[in-house]
Amino acid sequence: MEKYYLFHYQLHKTLESVLQFLPKNAKRQVSELLIVRDVTIKISKKRNTKHGDFVKKPNGPYQITINKTSNSYRFLITLLHELAHYDVCRKYAHYIKPHGKEWKFTFKKILLPFLNTKIFPEPICRLLANHMINPKASTDRDFHLVMALRKYDKQNLKKVVFELKNGQSFQIRNGRKFKKLAKRRKNYECEDLNSGKLYLFSPHIEVIPI
Repeated sequence: MEKYYLFHYQLHKTLESVLQFLPKNAKRQVSELLIVRDVTIKISKKRNTKHGDFVKKPNGPYQITINKTSNSYRFLITLLHELAHYDVCRKYAHYIKPHGKEWKFTFKKILLPFLNTKIFPEPICRLLANHMINPKASTDRDFHLVMALRKYDKQNLKKVVFELKNGQSFQIRNGRKFKKLAKRRKNYECEDLNSGKLYLFSPHIEVIPI
């Protein structure tokens, strides 16, 4: 009986913390997914290297951590991505690739019921449908989807490299300064203003124009 009440208390806390970050029309479906999954979800401050992650603790519990964000569409996609990891881990343990065919199939199965314009704006819905034909390890590898999602981020001073004009200078999060030069296939060649060395930047890396 004690375990029963503990489970429902933890579930209540999970729903309370997660639902506030979701699109309104996705809350019921997400609740239904979480009710049948024994996983703890924590909200983290923004991490520059990832939107979320899934881990199985050494003593057994499963945990998903998702970055706190005002962009409810990105939050939802990240949550479903990590829930797919949970389902795959429960079924296959660690005997498969993290983003292999089993994860791709499971992610598609979980996300498909959400893929409609009652939940996502039409441009995101269309691009997400295309992305899900062969989902990548991170949506950040899908340039067009990244740019569509950025429109729903809270306004800030940052831009992505793609939005800068050639010759424009910018600063990255560690303080180093660069100048955007020219496109090289999918990336952009940029000059380190201190050393003069050239580096390639992904088009959707966030930077501060100077």
